[in-house]
Amino acid sequence: MADAEKGGESTLTVLVALGINLAIAAMKAVAGAITGSAAMLAEAGHSVADTCTEVFLLTALRRSGKPADARHPFGYGKERYFWSLIAAISIFVSGAVFALVEGFRTLFGEPQEQTQPLVGYLVLALAFAMEAVSWLRAMRQVRAEAAENGDTILHHLRVSDDPTVKTVLLEDSAALAGLLLAFAGLGLHDLTGSSAWDGLASIAIGVLLALVAYTMARTNLALLIGQQADRRLLVAVHRRLGEQPEVDSVVDLLSMNVGTDRVLCCARVDFAASLDSTELERAVVRIDGTLREEFPELDEVFLEPVPRNDPDLRARVLARYGHPL
Repeated sequence: MADAEKGGESTLTVLVALGINLAIAAMKAVAGAITGSAAMLAEAGHSVADTCTEVFLLTALRRSGKPADARHPFGYGKERYFWSLIAAISIFVSGAVFALVEGFRTLFGEPQEQTQPLVGYLVLALAFAMEAVSWLRAMRQVRAEAAENGDTILHHLRVSDDPTVKTVLLEDSAALAGLLLAFAGLGLHDLTGSSAWDGLASIAIGVLLALVAYTMARTNLALLIGQQADRRLLVAVHRRLGEQPEVDSVVDLLSMNVGTDRVLCCARVDFAASLDSTELERAVVRIDGTLREEFPELDEVFLEPVPRNDPDLRARVLARYGHPL
């Protein structure tokens, strides 16, 4: 999938989720006020958090596409990870904390009387149908990207360097699960007359949102601090380097994701001793072009000539990877 096409697909996925979450948040807030249900109010907070998340993700998509400049020679790709991290914090602060507070207030405070539960049931059913539309949209994109890379969906979610669609899919999955929890709390409160069920459902929603926020934050933390590129890409680059006639051995290969589908690659290579300086320069230029043509995700390529038997370099590589060259 081309970068522009993939970026447009991600933007559309986020916009669909934003519109749906905004409408659902309003419906849940009204239903929560009418029914007095803590779980319904927790779900309203959940949808407000999701709406804020989509705004942060749209910011991430826009700002990460800025071209490189003198102050940021490797571009602004990592802004996508920063704003996605802020989205995770938003889910925790405005979603999980609110739901937990509502749950404990209902569970340990004065018993809450439930009114017009039918309104709650109708709103939850409509919200579930609308969330399913957003979830299917995100799942369709994730499935297509996974198929393109020959991955399973779970493996793709684990290794993908694009946190935006993963975030939408996670929050929509949590939203569907949260709606089922709210429905259970509302129904059990209606059947038993005890608001404790409502409070427990709200607490469960808060825990669910906290887990989603933690998963998102952990993903973006790894990308922000310099996670290496997909292992399959590194293996392919290593193999292609080793096949070049001027290369005796690939001594070390360093990489870092500097944005979605953008990789910084530094290779330490033992070139053939017979090469003179002019031949070495030509070899470096040719190999750089070969790698960029075959692997378009390589944003920058650095080739450093080094001797393979250098003891200090060998020790550093062993300390980093824990296996011999």
